[in-house]
Amino acid sequence: QVQLAESGGGLVQAGGSVRLSCAASGRTISYYAVGWFRQGPGKEREFVAAISWNGDHTWYADSVKGRFTISRDNAKNMGYLQMNSLKPEDTAVYYCAAPGSGSPYLVSSYGYWGQGTQVTVSS
Repeated sequence: QVQLAESGGGLVQAGGSVRLSCAASGRTISYYAVGWFRQGPGKEREFVAAISWNGDHTWYADSVKGRFTISRDNAKNMGYLQMNSLKPEDTAVYYCAAPGSGSPYLVSSYGYWGQGTQVTVSS
């Protein structure tokens, strides 16, 4: 069993930055990919970013490429999502997910999910 807990969300103005954290407990996630997804109002959950177990590989949705940076600290069993140049369309509940097995882009590739953290970007 893996428990995941996101933190760091909140209200931010367009153009601002937010750093989300994902704390894992119960089992190490060091050997697995970690993903971030988001779900906006009335929308399906969508892929945002993912990182391989050792950080050597990262994947991003086109909509966030160049603005968001995913990272991890295996010693702390933590994942992070640095979000810069935020836009109102980035408003969503953000979820971290692990462990990742298979395509990093798919919801079905992840076994455990956090409860989500709300990010609201005002214009």
